[in-house]
Amino acid sequence: MGSTVLSLRIDGELLERLKTHAAKRGMSVQDYVVRTLIRDDFDERFAMSVEKTEAFYGAA
Repeated sequence: MGSTVLSLRIDGELLERLKTHAAKRGMSVQDYVVRTLIRDDFDERFAMSVEKTEAFYGAA
């Protein structure tokens, strides 16, 4: 799997908060943001799977 560049503009206050959160975990801001996006994407896909399973089998 390849990688692609994503450029975004954020305000200084948000960047400082991201730096703080990343530093607490010993990560770069880039790694912290990517990990957060991956986790959010997983949560969304998991919730969708649960909904589809409930629809297929019927809610308990």
